[in-house]
Amino acid sequence: MSHAGETSKFLPFGSDPAPAAPNPSAPGEYGWFGPQDMYLFNEGSHLRLYDKLGSHPATVNGASGYHFSVWAPNADYVSVVGDFNGWDRGKNPLRAVGSSGVWGGFIAGVKTGSCYKYHIAAPGGFVAEKTDPFAFTCEIPPKAAAVTWDLGYQWSDADWMAKRKSKGAHDKPVSIYEVHLGSWMREADPPYHSLNYRDIAPKLAAYCQDMGFTHVELLPITEHPFFASWGYQTTGYFAATSRYGTPQDLMFLVDTLHQHGVAVILDWVPSHFATDAWALSRFDGTALFEHADAKQGFHPDWGSYVFNYSRHEVRSFLLSSAMFWLDKYHIDGLRVDAVASMLYLDYSRKAGEWVPNQYGGRENIDAVNFLRRFNEEVYKHFPDVQTFAEESTAWPMVSRPTYVGGLGFGYKWDMGWMHDTLKYFMMDPVHRKHHQNDLTFRMLYAYNESFVMPLSHDEVVQGKGPLWDKMAGDEWQKYAGMRLLFAYQWGMTGKKLIFMGDEIAQRQEWRHDQSIDWHLLKFTPHKGVQGVVRDLNKLYATEPALHELDNQPGGFEWIDCTDAANSVIACMRKGKGDDVIVIVYNFTPIPRHNYRVGVPGPGAWTEVLNTDAGVYGGSNVGNSGSVYAEFQPMHGQKYSVALNLPPLGAVFFKGKL
Repeated sequence: MSHAGETSKFLPFGSDPAPAAPNPSAPGEYGWFGPQDMYLFNEGSHLRLYDKLGSHPATVNGASGYHFSVWAPNADYVSVVGDFNGWDRGKNPLRAVGSSGVWGGFIAGVKTGSCYKYHIAAPGGFVAEKTDPFAFTCEIPPKAAAVTWDLGYQWSDADWMAKRKSKGAHDKPVSIYEVHLGSWMREADPPYHSLNYRDIAPKLAAYCQDMGFTHVELLPITEHPFFASWGYQTTGYFAATSRYGTPQDLMFLVDTLHQHGVAVILDWVPSHFATDAWALSRFDGTALFEHADAKQGFHPDWGSYVFNYSRHEVRSFLLSSAMFWLDKYHIDGLRVDAVASMLYLDYSRKAGEWVPNQYGGRENIDAVNFLRRFNEEVYKHFPDVQTFAEESTAWPMVSRPTYVGGLGFGYKWDMGWMHDTLKYFMMDPVHRKHHQNDLTFRMLYAYNESFVMPLSHDEVVQGKGPLWDKMAGDEWQKYAGMRLLFAYQWGMTGKKLIFMGDEIAQRQEWRHDQSIDWHLLKFTPHKGVQGVVRDLNKLYATEPALHELDNQPGGFEWIDCTDAANSVIACMRKGKGDDVIVIVYNFTPIPRHNYRVGVPGPGAWTEVLNTDAGVYGGSNVGNSGSVYAEFQPMHGQKYSVALNLPPLGAVFFKGKL
């Protein structure tokens, strides 16, 4: 697989010849779903099932309509029911296509925007009406019918697509703004509905551009019946949720973000799926997509079904879903949710509640093989995108290539850093001197993976409260703590991710059915926290020392991490040139004057950011813009500077080696 832009011997996916529209009158026994499709599908290697299965506009013998096809190998009768035939199960039966388990047929007169389902009858008396697993859009929940649709769209992001290869590269700044579209910004007047894709597009794009975020990561926008699942209980793996508009409306959102220089990461959930009877569960009367054994096929944490990764057709389904979003929606990256739940057969299970693998172990070998295949195919066909793993254990080499035994992801979330850091910031500063290790331990493993440092939605939901609640002290100290937290995050190695609302010091827990509290920006302290994030992003992007060697040894060096008595740490960030950024953090509310720190070079060291500046709502303890290094060796450096360290503050200095 390729990571940082290795050239594939294959054409990029988007450069392949566009497949013809499905045509059941094409020559040959199988027509639109030919022997090669059947072979690849049954082998687990079909990457474009969305061009073959589902509903597609077609013309047969001069009649326009839609072609329908569905995989239901256990069925003995399948028909299409919809608003075009009075939902009559006997009016439009489909025919079996060879021995593939696929059923298909053409229905003349069906228009774009028609609602439909598949009527499926199987041995044993099973009868059900199922939503199309390959539908491109569905009715607005709680309704659940699929809707015929054409994905045609005139993109205006050619310049972005030609240049995006470097946007997520390991030596470039990656600052991710995690967003739940339904609650980022809602209508100002009752009933306060969510904005649609088109309404949110210019607002979100302009905001990210102004704030300096390089990427937006969208919580799942694949169709899901339960809004409060935030999209993680998926039913439509090829359908953009219709809550916010049409597929073209979502394309417009992605297009707009691209035109503003912002990449789009989609949260993708191949780890489990919703149990709703009209969706994937027991699709043809059998456990088609899931395992039949609940010890393997049911997830106790989320009350959802687990995909059967050993089934070839399920792998084709999931691989095609991943390719679909990259191909049709120009998505720039996929973040795979809950990877740990896929990797371990005993994840969240007690003894006797899980089935060991063939070697007696707890590793889910089929899931491991699927994840490796997923990454290989993504990077082969789309070498200019990235994949991200939310993996919460110490599984080795998550973000290392498959050819050296890794899982092949581009990046892995550093969950350990997040837990240690928030635990530290919750402590009263008087006790922090006993827990300096919570800040420094990360550098012992920082280069084991290519890390993203996340402060995600998971930290501000389900009774955990906002980040604000995790800051110790009085109100002033909480605001200062927020500014210090972000400075610590941006100053350490690894790419950056924060959840919407964190950047304005949201003071209540995230609510999926209400807007972020934008009115807080009327108050100087909240606007100050936002200003720190904006300026950190700007500094991160413009100073190569802060990002060029983000995940490589040589990009970070401790100056002094041993002053636990004062809860002060000092470090330096280095790039490929001779510019250096020295960062000193004071994790107590006590200003430290004339605090001497070693630096690697002589001359002036310019104070390029101070989180305690008055413009951020701080107390303005600083260093008048610059300090001069003296030939006084300290901390293993030839020179040193005497600094004023602000309370609960961080100071960034730029100098030369």
